[in-house]
Amino acid sequence: MKKSNSSPRSPRKTPRKSSRNGRRPWFWRFFFRFAAIGFVLLVGWTVYLDAVITSRFEGRRFEVPSRVYARPLELYDGAGISSGGLERELQLAGFRKGDGSRAGTYRRSGGHFVISTRGFQFPDGREPKRRLALNIYGDRVQDFSVLSGEASPIVRLEPAQIGGIYPSHKEDRILVQLEEVPALLPATLMAVEDRNFYDHFGIAPLSIARAMLANIRAGEIVQGGSTLTQQLVKNFFLTRDQTLLRKGNEAIMSILLEMHYEKEDILETYLNEVYLGQAGTRSINGFGLASQFYFGESLKDLDVHQIALLVGMVKGPSYYNPRRHPDRAMERRNLVISEMEEAGLIDSVRAARARGLPVGVSGKPSYSENRYPAYIDLVRRHLARDYREEDLRSEGLRIFTTLNPAIQYAAEYAVTDTLPRLASGETREALEAALVVTAKDSGEVLALVGGKDPQFAGFNRALDANRPIGSLIKPFIYLSALEQPERYTLITPVLDKSFALEFDDGRRWEPKNYDTKERGEVPLHEALSHSYNLPAVRVGLDVGVGVVKETLQAFGVTSGISEYPSMLLGSVSMNPVTVAQMYQGLATSGFNTPLRTIREVTDPKGEALSRYSLEVDQVADPAAVHLVQYAMQETMQEGTGRSAYYTLPKELALAGKTGTTDDGRDSWFAGFSGDLLAVAWVGRDDNGPTSLTGASGALPVWSRFMARVPQHGLSPVVPDGVNYHWVNSERQALTDEYCDNARLVPMIAGSEPDQTVSCSGTLQRRIQGWFEGFFQ
Repeated sequence: MKKSNSSPRSPRKTPRKSSRNGRRPWFWRFFFRFAAIGFVLLVGWTVYLDAVITSRFEGRRFEVPSRVYARPLELYDGAGISSGGLERELQLAGFRKGDGSRAGTYRRSGGHFVISTRGFQFPDGREPKRRLALNIYGDRVQDFSVLSGEASPIVRLEPAQIGGIYPSHKEDRILVQLEEVPALLPATLMAVEDRNFYDHFGIAPLSIARAMLANIRAGEIVQGGSTLTQQLVKNFFLTRDQTLLRKGNEAIMSILLEMHYEKEDILETYLNEVYLGQAGTRSINGFGLASQFYFGESLKDLDVHQIALLVGMVKGPSYYNPRRHPDRAMERRNLVISEMEEAGLIDSVRAARARGLPVGVSGKPSYSENRYPAYIDLVRRHLARDYREEDLRSEGLRIFTTLNPAIQYAAEYAVTDTLPRLASGETREALEAALVVTAKDSGEVLALVGGKDPQFAGFNRALDANRPIGSLIKPFIYLSALEQPERYTLITPVLDKSFALEFDDGRRWEPKNYDTKERGEVPLHEALSHSYNLPAVRVGLDVGVGVVKETLQAFGVTSGISEYPSMLLGSVSMNPVTVAQMYQGLATSGFNTPLRTIREVTDPKGEALSRYSLEVDQVADPAAVHLVQYAMQETMQEGTGRSAYYTLPKELALAGKTGTTDDGRDSWFAGFSGDLLAVAWVGRDDNGPTSLTGASGALPVWSRFMARVPQHGLSPVVPDGVNYHWVNSERQALTDEYCDNARLVPMIAGSEPDQTVSCSGTLQRRIQGWFEGFFQ
């Protein structure tokens, strides 16, 4: 009997079923655990991104640079300015040639101007828009009138922006609020970049899908699906890397942004953030600045074709740069205009008209970051006394300076045009210069040139070149003496004869005149006007080196001054700005006026933060200073400065002083008219010798500058206690006007000579004196 195999067979698949059932729980456990961990990480990452978004949006969103303005140009009947000067100032302030009807344009026909101003918020109030007409004859404004707008006899033009103090990342922007933006701009932006902006929640999946499909078909990136919110997130928080991680972060942050903030808030931030070009190292961010940068106009004044161009540039600011690629930019602009028409934002007539207009950008930006680097350098140093650098870079301050563009232009021209004429060969190549110009009475710095290339933002010689000042010190030696009228007057004889000083350590010092000649006794005024060394040292030693040092300090010198006798020949080193500060006191009759580059600082809304008012401190006897001014005028008429009148008109009264150091290493000239004080320096950075003196180097630069600027001659007021007398300097006596050797000299009351000498005089002099006396 066979063994039955009927016993039930164990199912062979059972173990397999058990095996599969055993793996599934493991897999799912792993999956769910992984998912849970991923979810926790995602939540944590989202919380982190949320914190990033809210912290940036809740705080200060933008670092806004400080803007530095020139002084405003005032137009009125009688204002002094040439036709060329007015046109340069208009262009510097961003005005464009046009019909003179549109804000920010002007029309010129010879000396006739029609100007439409934009209006401007000054610290002391708003200057409204106006349309002006005027004529310029002989460097003066005539027939000034206001054609439209509020009538006024004086109108201030919008000041030129001459620079900025930028954040370290060099972003520049003008913040705008949504209500200030023309409605057509955001409408066009949405029509072109994000039609469903007000409907999506930060991302638009259908738009992304459409873009992906279009890109797959084209085989390249031809369409983007990013919303305005995503674009803002990418620019504001992320990099431009094309990675999945970045795209994921962008989507999450876009949704979070929409959850926290209103659409209008997001849109306004976008309008201020979007990148629209580059100006050197400075990036142009936001439509507010782009409007000024490309058109020289306020955003609210833009026309249809201008709005279309800016919106079109969002896609690629460099690729569609209208200055570099005008045809490409026009094609893109016209495409945007068509989309505006299609979206119903403009009708077909406006669209056709807009398409027919040129690109219309200004030839160059209305201002350059580096237009006046030496002057901006001085402004920053003055600001550093009161403001932190980080505040200047981020708070959007408005800094109103004293720079006069017309005078700055003349100063730059004087340096660049004159310097190549002063020497030849290697010396000419090595020559450098600096020029400082101030308003004589107020101490406002009107112009500053820091080198032979005024636009080079490097070593600023006006501030950092500390060089021996040579004979520029002599007026202060004689001032120290003339403040002792019982001992010194302008006719006091001083000895022009060599001598030697022996020091305790055995050293010996023997000063000499520049021409090595000796003249015996000469009157003090002649010793100063002809810049003789020996009398200056003798007088300085007589009154005391320490006294001369105190005089220099009283006039604003804060750097160290040695009390060696060589100081009396100008071995003390100063920069041109310090020299200008020192001479300011001489020009203002002994009233020290700290030099100013800033009139006012305001916050972005125009609220005043600091006012820098005129400060005056009397540091010397006006009577003694008046005597020094007399001798400095004689310097220009008879002494070392007389060659200035080869360039300047004879009738322009001036006062000045030359300065030269050994081997012509430094050539100086400091002088003033009734309106301006200017200090010029010429030399080499390597301190090498030149063949120049103060009269042949710095004076030509100074004269050429003075000749290009309308101004009044010096006419100093005679202070109380000073009387003019006819004197005979050689005999130290009062004399008659018609006598030979008679000179009309100011003298402090009580210091007049006791003696009187008379003479017969020539008949002509006697008749002339009789008539002059009759009509006085």
